[in-house]
Order: sequence, then C-alpha cells, then structure tokens
Amino acid sequence: MTTATLHRTERLLRSGPDGPADPGLAAHLALHGPLSVPVRDDREWSHAVWSEVARSGLTGRGGGGFPAAVKWDAVTRSGRRPVVVVNAMEGEPASAKDRVLLAWSPHLVLDGAEVAAALSGARKIVVCVADDRDPTARSVERAVSERARAGGGRPVSVVRPPSRYVAGEESALVAWLERGDARPALRIDKAVPLQVGRRPVLLHNAETLAQVALVARHGAAWFRELGTTDAPGSTLVTVSGAVRSPGVLEVELGTPVEDLVARVDPTHPIAGILLGGYGGAWLHPARASVPFASRPLTEVGATLGVGIVVVVPTSSCGIAETARIARYMAGESAGQCGPCVFGLPAIADDLELLAAGRGDVGLVARLDRRCGEVAGRGACRHPDGVVRLVRSALDVFGDDVRDHASGHPCAGHAEPTVLQFPSAVPAPIGAA
Repeated sequence: MTTATLHRTERLLRSGPDGPADPGLAAHLALHGPLSVPVRDDREWSHAVWSEVARSGLTGRGGGGFPAAVKWDAVTRSGRRPVVVVNAMEGEPASAKDRVLLAWSPHLVLDGAEVAAALSGARKIVVCVADDRDPTARSVERAVSERARAGGGRPVSVVRPPSRYVAGEESALVAWLERGDARPALRIDKAVPLQVGRRPVLLHNAETLAQVALVARHGAAWFRELGTTDAPGSTLVTVSGAVRSPGVLEVELGTPVEDLVARVDPTHPIAGILLGGYGGAWLHPARASVPFASRPLTEVGATLGVGIVVVVPTSSCGIAETARIARYMAGESAGQCGPCVFGLPAIADDLELLAAGRGDVGLVARLDRRCGEVAGRGACRHPDGVVRLVRSALDVFGDDVRDHASGHPCAGHAEPTVLQFPSAVPAPIGAA
C-alpha cells in the first residue's frame, strides 16, 4: 500500500466475541492461532522467520525505529548466546500502550520474545516492568505461569527496575540488570550489542515483540497489507489532552495526523499537537495532514517517537505546557553530566519566566543559546529530546512567544495542564 485510510485495526488489540480480549492463553490461541517455536536450535526455521521479519520492514516501536532483523544480526555475530530482554518500562508519562498491550495481549508479547530467543540462540528471557506498575507485572506473571503449565518454552523472569524516565533507555536498563544502577551510557557505536555479564543483550520494546509474533504467524506480505511502502504495518498510539476519547488505539502507519486526532474527538480548537512524547516535538495544526510515519514527520521537524499524541487546545498555553515538561525532564535526569544537571534546569527556568511574561529582553535569545550549548553534549539522548521539544515550541507557538516576551502573556498560561504526568492508564479506545 502507498496510502493509508483511517479505520479500526485489530491486530495487537483484538477483541474477543464478547468484547475486550481475554488475556488467557486459551483465548489468545483462539484469536491468533498456534505458533510453533523450536526449543532447540533450528537453522532452517530461524532463517525462514528471520527472512520474513526482514522483508516485513518491521522497525522498533520503542522510539528508536531500528529494523528488528538488523538488531538480531548484530547480536548473533557476537558468537555468544544472548539474553532476550523485553522492555516494558514505559517511562514516558503520556504513554500507556505497552501497559494496555500487556493487560490485553501478554501472550502475544511473550510469543515474540520466544521467537527472538529461538532466532538468536538465547535460552533466557527477562521482562522488565517498572516497580510502580504492579498490575502490568501481575498480568505478565500470570501469562508466564500459564505457559509454564502448558509446557515447553524458555525460562522467563519478570524483574522490576526503578520507575524513572531514563531507566527505560536501553543502556540504562541493561546497566540496572548488570549492576543495579539504571544510568544510561554514552554509546558511540550502537551496532555493538550491550552486555549482561559476558552475554550480549537482545532488547526489544514490548510492542515490537508483539509485532514479531504476528509476522512469524502470518508472514511479511500480510504485515505489509497495512501501512505504507516505507512504513509498513500498524502501531499503537496513546492519545490524550483536550479530547473526548483519550486512550490507546491501533492505527496504520501513514494515517494523516489530523485523521488520527479526529478519531478521538477534540473538545476545542487546537493550538498544537505534541508528537513522540516528552522528548518529542510540537506540530502546528496547519501541518496536521502529515502522515503519521517516521520519514514524513521528520521532514516537518516532528518525530514518531514512542507513539504519543497530545492535543493542546487554544485555551491552553503551549509555552506553559512546554515549561512543565522541561521542568519534569530536568528532574528525571540521571545526574551524571553537565548538560542535564545544569542545562535542563536553566532551560526550564527560562521557559517558566517566558510563560509568565516576566522575562527580560534577552530571554528568548538566551534560551536559544542554552539549547545550543546542551544539544549533542549529554551522555545520552535525554537532553537532546528536551532541546528538540523546546525549539519546536518556539517555532509552533511563535506568536505567543513574542507576546509573552514583551510582557503580555496569554490567558492560558494560568490554566491547568492538559498533559499527563504519572497517572492512571487510559483504556484502549473501543473497549467495552
């Protein structure tokens, strides 16, 4: 397909005949069918499934967008049996897609982990769920127990790293598994696999592995029936903000952003749309016809990120909302390098002054200079995400920036936030 139309896709979040999916193994097999994964090494099977995943064009759904099959190649070239790690940390406050997926379809994620383990020769699977996500952990543990009773499969353990924004970054997560310290590392060459002990780590986001399970069942051609040529398949998106139907939905990649937003019914005229998460970027509503896919979003200065869409109304203040995110992100720093320790709080300070209309004449120029001093200088990409967000805000909300800088803040700067910070999980859209 070269175009995508908006409709309810039900690949990852399929419903049973009586409404929301039953997360049990029997219901899972009734919905998706069996999946035969060899317990012992099987080169013929591995080559066949690897080829299907490569042809599918599946990319990671955790924010990096790295081709799944290429990641497997990098790990298998190490010559050692890896450990498969499922990243279900979901540190982005506005994201709930992995939690919903693991509540509705935990066996689909575990199927994908089994496939990845069989392809790479791994004999162990570790599922990482943040220590404040007890319902998610219980759902995974129940599914693991069911599979163990059914027999077969590889050992699966559920571990609980700290619930911090940066703890879900892959190098930080592996560092926690290795030595209990969830701090991200500077990685010059991401083609070199991370390690726990002397074993390489094959780490995937939970949604990515659910997609792997579907490709292994149905093949590349089936997967490409949705999406576009460059961005095949469907993806999960968490939508919130000034909308009547916030929640998690599944859409074809390539769906126009404006159609995606229309589906959740905005409550007010739109001032801006936050895409990609709190390290993402703002999109002006005039550009909302852009397809929801990595390349076209990048071309307009936005990002697909981890599948987050936040609708901000004209009754709110985009500058104030950006200041709130910047302050939150400054507090979520790992505290190991200057750009985060000093740069992010300073950026948040300037944004708060600008939002309140209390800045001096050089505030906007100073804010731009601080962003330049921070970008590309961190030990991880955390500060880069904040800089991208702030720069996009200065562009998208440019008229407000000028008014605020001249001491005339908009009325919306004092309104309550429409953003989500750590809070309850939205339900999948359409759930009974």
